[in-house]
This record gives sequence, structure tokens and C-alpha cells, in this order.
Amino acid sequence: MIAPLEENTPAQVRTIEDTQRLKDALGPLPEPWPKPVLVMLSGLPGTGKSTFARRLTGQLPFLVLESDELRKTLVGEPRHTKGESARLFAACHQLIQELLTQGIPVILDATNLQESHREPLYRIAEVTVAKVILVHTHAPTEVVRERLQRRQQSQAPQDNSQADWRVYQRMRPSEEPIQREHYVVDTSMDVEPVVERMVREVHQWLRK
Repeated sequence: MIAPLEENTPAQVRTIEDTQRLKDALGPLPEPWPKPVLVMLSGLPGTGKSTFARRLTGQLPFLVLESDELRKTLVGEPRHTKGESARLFAACHQLIQELLTQGIPVILDATNLQESHREPLYRIAEVTVAKVILVHTHAPTEVVRERLQRRQQSQAPQDNSQADWRVYQRMRPSEEPIQREHYVVDTSMDVEPVVERMVREVHQWLRK
């Protein structure tokens, strides 16, 4: 007797639909690479993750998935609840797996503060046989405070984050060290040396 096919649960159906919504909003994708690469950024608000991602994409044609932008695409008016974040990252992780399977190089621009946030991405890299490059961004506290204050005052169109100084202070105690080899970037200084090292690492991976 042939067992009946299992139907997707409502949560799985929603993740499939959410993933498609995010995919539809991406626009043109970079050309696939012979081997997939995932760059995972980790850092508190205001530590320069998005700026660093833009510097890296100036050297290599990565697709940047910015969690704040994806959240707005998915829910419109973010509330930043645990349920909303779980929904967002379920779809985001599925999208990343699909992109890496196609050979699309991806930068995930999200806080990724805890190992429990990073572990699903490690597993995705294993499944897709992708190289994962970890980057922890930080900056002196006063620099971060000034950046977040300027962000609140200017609300530049390219800035999707709503995090302010209070959010930074609330999230700071939850940050956990990255347990794997990673780059550490002080974004108050010149980041170009780190960008160049990462570019070399990617080229070496693609030549293997």
C-alpha cells in the first residue's frame, strides 16, 4: 500500500508564500558563480553592517539580503515581535538556500547576534556546499551612539533600520561571540584591508 503524501502544514504553506514574496521583490540577480558563497554579517545596530556590505559589493557582485528591508517587504509596518521575526527568518533562510543552490552569491545583512541565529545558516551552507564567511562588525560605543542619532534625524532613503540607541542598549547584553573563524571589523576605521582579504579568499575558493 502506498502511503498518502503528507500535506504541508499551515506554517509551511505560509513560509512558502512568504519566500515567494521576498523573491519577487529582489529584482535582477547577479550572475551565478561556479561555487556558492554566503557572507554572514553579525553585529549590533549602528555598527556598520550595511555600509560594510556596500563596500564589499563594490568589489564582488553579491546579492545583499538586508533583514530590515525584507521585514518591510513581508509585513509592511514592522512591529519587531518574536513571532514576526520567526516568520521573517523562516522565509529568509528558505530564500537563501534556494539562491545558494542556484549559485547566487549572498550577503545576509542582519544582526545574527546569537549562535542559535547563526546555526541555521551553517546548516544551509552545508546542504548547498557553500563557503560561509563570517564577519563581526563593531565600533566604539560613542561612535555607534552618534550614528544612531544621525540615523533618527536624517532617515536616509537607503537606511531601512528603525533601531535607535535604546534598541542598541537592549540588544547589547544578548550578543554572543561567534564560535567559528571569522573576520572582526572595526567600522570606525578603514575597512578596505578586510574587504581585500575577503575578496582574495573568495577568489581562492572559486579557483579550487
